[in-house]
Amino acid sequence: GVSAGVRGHAVPRESSSREVKELNGLWSFRADRSPTRNEGFDLAWYKGPLTSTGPVLEMPVPASYNDISQDATLRDFIGWVWYDREVVVPTRWVKDEGTRVVLRVGSAHYYSIVWVNGVKVAEHEGGHLPFEADIGSVIREDPTAPCRITIAVNNTLTLTTLPPGTITHMNDRTKYPGDYFVQNIFFDFFNYAGIHRPVLLYTTPKFYVDDITVVTDYSDNTGLVRYEVSVKGAATLKVTLMDKDGHCVATSSLPSGVLKVVDVKLWWPYLMHDNPGYLYSMEVRSYVSDGQQIFEDVYALPVGIRTINVTTTQFLINNKPFYFHGVNKHEDSDIRGKGLDWPLIVKDFNLIKWLGANSFRTSHYPYAEEIMQMCDRHGIVVIDECPGVGIKDIRSFGNAQNHPSVVMWSVANEPAAEMPPADYYFRTLIKHTKALDPTRPVTFITDSNYARDKGAPYVDVICVNSYFSWYHDPGHMEVIPIQLNTQFENWFGKYKKPIIQSEYGADAVPGFHSDPPMMFTEEYQKDVLKSYHKVFDEKRKQYVIGELIWNFADFMTVQGTALGGEQKGIFTRQRQPKAAAFVLRERYWGLANATGKLPPWTKYPCAL
Repeated sequence: GVSAGVRGHAVPRESSSREVKELNGLWSFRADRSPTRNEGFDLAWYKGPLTSTGPVLEMPVPASYNDISQDATLRDFIGWVWYDREVVVPTRWVKDEGTRVVLRVGSAHYYSIVWVNGVKVAEHEGGHLPFEADIGSVIREDPTAPCRITIAVNNTLTLTTLPPGTITHMNDRTKYPGDYFVQNIFFDFFNYAGIHRPVLLYTTPKFYVDDITVVTDYSDNTGLVRYEVSVKGAATLKVTLMDKDGHCVATSSLPSGVLKVVDVKLWWPYLMHDNPGYLYSMEVRSYVSDGQQIFEDVYALPVGIRTINVTTTQFLINNKPFYFHGVNKHEDSDIRGKGLDWPLIVKDFNLIKWLGANSFRTSHYPYAEEIMQMCDRHGIVVIDECPGVGIKDIRSFGNAQNHPSVVMWSVANEPAAEMPPADYYFRTLIKHTKALDPTRPVTFITDSNYARDKGAPYVDVICVNSYFSWYHDPGHMEVIPIQLNTQFENWFGKYKKPIIQSEYGADAVPGFHSDPPMMFTEEYQKDVLKSYHKVFDEKRKQYVIGELIWNFADFMTVQGTALGGEQKGIFTRQRQPKAAAFVLRERYWGLANATGKLPPWTKYPCAL
């Protein structure tokens, strides 16, 4: 399976030849509240400090701006917002013409334009992926001037964005004020906006390692690391693969080839091996001469050696059956919104491990690189999802980084795949995804309650979302065994492919209790889960290969859809357990122990 890869935009890592400067902290901020949302461009706010053109707020980066202030109009703001700050660039970066200085934004939702000292350097569409620009030539124009970075971000969603949305203008003046419009969305989480992930300046030599692709395999006890290195400039290379203790296990001086690792330590998932998440380090050194001096670049890439295979009824990691017992998550928390926050990330990983979960799905967008690296290190298996959620309108259809933890791509969540153009769209998308990485399975998440199975023949694993006794036959848990069994038999009977229950669950208001159980109580949520689990236990002996609860934690939604956000979490939004968390914990540790692969010291609950 593909273990790790860097395609042009290598994740910034410090090395002897590279420096990283974080620009996180407080930035100046203003929303463009003009009727057209275009005043910032008309008056060229980017040409000077934001403070020179009007009042500003202090805004933390990274964070969503929505929940930071006490202003309801900012919480629900749609349109352009502006950020800026001045940064000090080390003199040696500016003086040394042989140093590239790159500005990188981890992600900003949704559309971004970036200026440095009034010069436009980048424009990017997409709210969940990084983008960057070489700014060396701009800051060298006036080496004595401070470096002012301005970023304009627009969270408007249209039929051609991912995720899609529509804007409705309300023109009835007897009901709405002038220039009134509403953002419509087709997904159930809040459309948080702002600069969500870290902003960095980093350096490389002007000749540098640009691209690394790694595919891993093994035979008997020998690991095989197929690699390809791209360098800007004709380079002399030294490629070294080192184990966790820093010992060299293989070397090469070729730009591509196969590194052979004797007595290989494979990358294993959490709870599948006593040494999960084992990573080698692949250090690439390039030497390029411009005739006057030699430029050395050093880049180290973590590499996990493992394989993925799918049969009619099983999902195999390193040729051993793997059963997904995990969660769906959102990048969502109080105050921060979707902003990257290290205490929250570490807390969430501790809760995942406490549960005995071995996997999660990045519903419904690619997660921060920092989170994926944590998964690699901790052995948490990931189904990585693109931002294709809420694709319900026929007009939306028209023409990453790789990690050992990512075992499957999800190309969409509950799309309206029954429509003819969508059928073609998904076949094409799945085909291209497989071409990028033929070793990694592909799915899209379907909804069994509708005939949304047009793309199913082309995927490797069927993933199904269903909410029996919640959205259908609400309050009647007695239907779950029948309807869930019918769902599984129908899908497997038609496609003969392994199935993951990729969503199931029920809302529970923390502290709301009832016996007999009623909807929205902790007891009802708990009993819904138990009813599903009985069917899972029957079917996992056959072709069901996983179960992912919806959801890990409560999360914010638009007003009117739920009481203070969706409450299907087994943890509250503040990460405190509901009764269902203990049901899942007992089940997941039981599933882990049933594999017989765990050493005695990890037996539940002794390890916790």
